[in-house]
Amino acid sequence: MSKPVTPLLAADMLIELIDYPERPFVLIERAFPPYGWAIPGGFVDVGETVEQAAIREAKEETGLDVKLIALLGIYSNPKRDSRNHTVTAVYVGQAHGMPLAADDAKNSGLFTFDNLPETLAFDHDLVLADYKAFKVSGQLTPLRPNP
Repeated sequence: MSKPVTPLLAADMLIELIDYPERPFVLIERAFPPYGWAIPGGFVDVGETVEQAAIREAKEETGLDVKLIALLGIYSNPKRDSRNHTVTAVYVGQAHGMPLAADDAKNSGLFTFDNLPETLAFDHDLVLADYKAFKVSGQLTPLRPNP
């Protein structure tokens, strides 16, 4: 039996900084294409869980030790990443401290829904809208069977 061709698997982490009054979240500015500001994350390595990948990628890109709080949703639109068909699991996590950009992050920043950067990478505008709904109402990502 031949090996199936499947989408790439990624994990992203919306990191809430609980040391700050407004509990801002961390975005990173990508150093490589596609450029723009993004939720920290990356590809799942063989042998690790998606949750482990989210925690590892958050640490590699921001230097923060993150505690997982919730799975926000799965994003699988084949057009969400211009490089490949990529499916990502987006988690919400909490951390203390100040992020430091590292790995493939050119910069890092603290944001609220009132000061989002102009250029977001991938489908992260949609993810952040879902995250806002989660913060306001506790609602998880709606099912989107037709992208």
